[in-house]
Formats: sequence, C-alpha cells, structure tokens
Amino acid sequence: MKLQKAPQGIIIFINVKPNSKQFQIKVEDDELVLLCKETPVKGKVNRELIKELSKLFKRRVEIVSGFSSRQKGALVKDIEEHQVLQVLDAAMS
Repeated sequence: MKLQKAPQGIIIFINVKPNSKQFQIKVEDDELVLLCKETPVKGKVNRELIKELSKLFKRRVEIVSGFSSRQKGALVKDIEEHQVLQVLDAAMS
C-alpha cells in the first residue's frame, strides 16, 4: 500500500474498479483497491470516492492525481500515516 506524506495530510494511492455491486476496500498485491458502484462517466466515480473516503476518515478528502484514470491519488487532510493505516485496517476487517 503506497502512502505519501504531504504538507496538508497523507496522499493514498488507489486503484479504482468501477461498476461493482457495492463500495468495498481491498488490498491486492500490496495495492489499495476500491470497488466503486458508480460508472466512470462525468466524474461519478470520483464523487463517490470522495464521499466514501470522507465518511471513512471523517476528514476532508480530495483527488490530487488521476482524475480520469483508474490509478488515483487521494489526499486525506489533517491526518497522520498511522491513523490512515488504522482506519484502513478497521475498514477491511
């Protein structure tokens, strides 16, 4: 799982798989994978991603790279790396 420290928080690098039955978080081959319900049309997946990650972390989240790609970077604001790992572990169990 790739994380990068930024001045505003932590950037999480994500592989997105759209058109899934439900929103789900997985780790495959040491890569964070988010299964999204939305179709990749007009930013629907990006909006779902921001909404679900904001709920999960209880913080502001914004996409900083990969706006039209399946590989994305999402910035979780005002959080430390160990907190990100705790929240993700809890969400996957």
